[in-house]
Amino acid sequence: MRRNVQVLLLLLSGAGVLHISLFSEVYLRYVKEGLRPLLIVSGVLLVALGTVGAARDGFPFAKPAARSDAHDADADGDAGADHGHGHDHGKGPRIAWLLFLPAITLLFFTPPALGSYTAARESDTAVADGERFSPLPGGSPLVMPLSDFSSRARQDPGRSLEGRTVSMTGFVTPGKSGGWYLTRLVLSCCAADSQSVKVRMLGTAPPPADAWVTVTGTWHPVGTVGTPSAAAALDVAGVRRVPQPANPYADAAPPAA
Repeated sequence: MRRNVQVLLLLLSGAGVLHISLFSEVYLRYVKEGLRPLLIVSGVLLVALGTVGAARDGFPFAKPAARSDAHDADADGDAGADHGHGHDHGKGPRIAWLLFLPAITLLFFTPPALGSYTAARESDTAVADGERFSPLPGGSPLVMPLSDFSSRARQDPGRSLEGRTVSMTGFVTPGKSGGWYLTRLVLSCCAADSQSVKVRMLGTAPPPADAWVTVTGTWHPVGTVGTPSAAAALDVAGVRRVPQPANPYADAAPPAA
C-alpha cells in the first residue's frame, strides 16, 4: 500500500469514526454511551494525522520531486537488492487494502444492532446474584426494565411482583422449542461482550423475530424463587409494536404511553 493511499485510509477512518460518534448516534450500536468522548478524540486524531501526512507529501495533487541521476542509480540498486530478497519495501501487503472496508462502512452503511440471532445463542446471564430489592413504586402498569423484572422473578423472597401488572420493552427472540422471549442485550463495554436478559412470554403468539415491542402482563411464577429452578416469565395481556430505541443496549424502563 503506497503512502498516499495510507493517508487516504487515515482520513476515511477518522471521518467514519466522527460520523458515527459526533454527528449521529450510530456509535451506540458498537459501544456504551460513556465511550463517546474517546471515540470523538480518536476520530479527531486520525483526521489530524491524515491531514498532516497529506500536507507533508503534497497529497493528492503535488508531483513527486525530480531525483538526481545518482539518486536514481541508488534507487535502482536498492530495487535490485529488494528483488534479490524477493520483496519490495516500497509497498505494504496487499491484504492491507481490506482496511478500507470498515472505514467505508462507517461512512456509508449503518449496521443493525445485535438482535435475536445473538440472544438465542447466549444464556441468560446478566442478572446479578444476591441482590437486595427495594419496594416497587405504585402505578399500574408498572414500567420496569427486563433486568429488574428478571432479578425479582428469580431471587426476590418477598415476591414483590405478585399481583402487579408490569410493562416492559424489548425485542422478540423465538424460543428454541417454541414460544418466544422478550429480550434486551446489555453491554459491559462494547457489542462484543454483550449479555442477554430474556423473559419468557406466555399466552400469546410470537410477533416477528427482532421486532421491538412493549408488553404488559403479570408475573408467572416458575420454579422456586431463590433457587436455580426459578425462571422469569410473564402472562401477557397486551403487545404493542414500538420503534427500536436510539440506544438498543440500554435496558431502561419504557416511556409512559
